[in-house]
Amino acid sequence: MWCPGSNLGKSGFLPEPMKEDKLEELGPGPEPVVPQQPTEEEEALIEFHRSYRELFQFFCSNTTIHGAIRLVCSQHNRMKTVFWAVLWLCAFGMMYWQFGLLFGEYFSYPISLNINLNSDKLVFPAVTVCTLNPYRYKEIKEGLEELDRITEQTLFDLYKYNSSKALGGHPRSRRDLQGSLPHPLERLQVPPARSQRSVSSSMQDNNPQVNRKDWKIGFQLCNQNKSDCFYQTYSSGVDAVREWYRFHYINILARLTGIPPAPEEDALGNFIFACRFNQESCNQANYTHFHHPVYGNCYTFNHKNNSHLWMSSMPGINNGLSLMLRTEQKDFIPLLSTVTGARVMVHGQDEPAFMDDGGFNLRPGVETSISMRKEALDRLGGDYSDCTQNGSDVPVENLYHPANYTQQVCIHSCFQENMIQKCGCAYIFYPSRKGVEFCDYRKHNSWGYCYYKLLDAFSSDRLGCFTKCRKPCSVTSYQLSAGYSRWPSVTSQDWVFKMLSQQNNYTSTNKRDGVAKLNIFFRELNYKTNSESPSVTMVTLLSNLGSQWSLWFGSSVLSVVEMAELVFDLLVITFLMLLRRFRSRYWAPGRGARGAGEVACTPVSSFPSRFCPHPSSPPPGLAATPPALAAPPPAYATLGHCPPPTDPAYDLGDP
Repeated sequence: MWCPGSNLGKSGFLPEPMKEDKLEELGPGPEPVVPQQPTEEEEALIEFHRSYRELFQFFCSNTTIHGAIRLVCSQHNRMKTVFWAVLWLCAFGMMYWQFGLLFGEYFSYPISLNINLNSDKLVFPAVTVCTLNPYRYKEIKEGLEELDRITEQTLFDLYKYNSSKALGGHPRSRRDLQGSLPHPLERLQVPPARSQRSVSSSMQDNNPQVNRKDWKIGFQLCNQNKSDCFYQTYSSGVDAVREWYRFHYINILARLTGIPPAPEEDALGNFIFACRFNQESCNQANYTHFHHPVYGNCYTFNHKNNSHLWMSSMPGINNGLSLMLRTEQKDFIPLLSTVTGARVMVHGQDEPAFMDDGGFNLRPGVETSISMRKEALDRLGGDYSDCTQNGSDVPVENLYHPANYTQQVCIHSCFQENMIQKCGCAYIFYPSRKGVEFCDYRKHNSWGYCYYKLLDAFSSDRLGCFTKCRKPCSVTSYQLSAGYSRWPSVTSQDWVFKMLSQQNNYTSTNKRDGVAKLNIFFRELNYKTNSESPSVTMVTLLSNLGSQWSLWFGSSVLSVVEMAELVFDLLVITFLMLLRRFRSRYWAPGRGARGAGEVACTPVSSFPSRFCPHPSSPPPGLAATPPALAAPPPAYATLGHCPPPTDPAYDLGDP
């Protein structure tokens, strides 16, 4: 029979010899095998300490951590032992408090901003110039003329202004015109807020009374079933008339099946008298054309689709772009465009021109010089910032494709997606998906109600567009500085206008208000690059941890391994003690044949003498009781062969 506890167990404990136990002859038969005690030369493959105290003494006596030896060398002086124990624990706690601060700083992902100054040839940015003069398409000319006549009568009814000469229309009664267009412009009375005055006050108000008009201008918008309506109102009559005209103009413009080519009178030669870059004349391959519903004809110079991009190798006004523009207003749509001059925007080659967001106006009769300085910003992605590399991970479709991702591209695309989803049509100022119609109240009679409600939600970020549209990780911007001077001067204006009239057919009663000059150039070729880098890297973290460990304990990486070994030994000893207690509780004698068998094959030498009375003098009344049933919990010390018992007193049969 094989005894499960007769040799070195899995825990690696070497059994301690029992000093008071003696082998006694229990009867005839072979003597039980006495386990051989290990000598000093014999060592187990894995050994663990027998108690926590022994483990702690071994660790403090052999570790390389400073101060640990004081915990055991002064064990006869309890005051010193307590002092060093408290000091050691305080140092240990301070070190791990500093560790917590260092890990907290690392996982907060701080960044450092690095500013580099570079000097090299620079790619000239794209420059978009618009006429600020939208023209009338022949396909919608009749609708625009009808809108002008209704606007003319509306201005007369509200402000007593006769605009028939300015608009070139023919006066008609508003009653005949009102029914042709929905959402008429109205004057809304607002009750004045009067301050309460004390009747007993004898002070006289010496301030003169102002005859103030307490009313607003607006137009009514309703939903599909007319159950909810509101007035889109403005305190300024100019803003109200422009917005109302713009709203109807959008509906008329949406009826175009496609963008027709620009009229011949709006060709590039009639808008730009002269164009030079780096002292060389521009040609048709240097620009692209598109039409904006409000800003008219727009021309983009140095676009990425050009045959070759302009490079600037020298700074200064003579090494940039110089344009001579015609800013004469032809009054194509005077109620839509109320300013004169030109609209200009400087942007990257792979970015669309958002003239409403980033453009500026040129004043007629003035030479405007724009000096630029390039700046680049490289953000860290991932855990360091919420930026995107190319917009592929942004949940908004890029409707300006193939233009690259920018935050403005994403914001406009997000608004258009919400417009299509909630209003059933697309806003004509932004690109749309294929197969989606632009908004027109002839087909979508409540789109105006939906648009202004959606615009209010967009401005307050209830649509989530500003949250969805993350900043790009790489951004290139241009810092602009402007200078102005009168052009042409009083002494040179005669010959300048003479040359323009003969070469460019320039004729204007007020010649100075019809021309403008624009210079765009790099102020210097030095450009600044702002790049982000991790403030705390893994190398920095390990260095800081090592510094703190050396400060509080004066140890090294091997000391950390010693601490890990100590923790491992503690866990193993705890596990073995729990396992021994479990086995002694559930595998004790008297709990079944299995427990009895284990006890029966346990050597007698492993039993303490107090649990093994001599068989020659059994206590009264227990002579027939098998000694195995009165044995203590088995000591699993050896794994030897258990000799068959010969004494009938150790028979496990029935008594």
